[in-house]
Amino acid sequence: MANSGSTFSVIGPDVTIRGNIEATVDLHVDGKVHGDIACASLVQGEGSHVEGEIKAETARLSGEVKGRIEAKNLVVLKGAKIEGDVSYETLTIEQGAKVNGRFAPLGANAPKPASKPAMAAPLGEESDRGVAVAR
Repeated sequence: MANSGSTFSVIGPDVTIRGNIEATVDLHVDGKVHGDIACASLVQGEGSHVEGEIKAETARLSGEVKGRIEAKNLVVLKGAKIEGDVSYETLTIEQGAKVNGRFAPLGANAPKPASKPAMAAPLGEESDRGVAVAR
C-alpha cells in the first residue's frame, strides 16, 4: 500500500533494480538501475548507474547514464558520464561533465542517426562558474 504522505522515493547505493521504474513522486537514485525510469523529478547520485531511458520533468544527473534522456529541465553535473541522446527544454552542463551523444530541444525533429555519435561540447557561453546554459 502506498504512503500518501511520501514526497520522494530513494534507491540506495546498495540496491540494484532490473526492470522499469515509474514514480509519481520525486526519485533519488544512488544505486544501479537496469531499465527505464519515468518520474516527476530525478536526482542521480555520483556513484549511481542507470542503463535505460530516462523521462522526467526535471533531472539532476551526476552519475553514469547509458541511454536516452528526455527532461524539460536538465542539469548535468561535473561528475556525470552520459552515453546517449539528450532532449531538453532548458539545459545546464557543468564544466567537466562528459556527454557522448546528440542534443536536441524537446519537440524538435531528432537528427538522423549517424554511424557514431559525435562528442558533444557544452552548449552556450561559459559563465564565471564554469557552467554552460542552453535554452
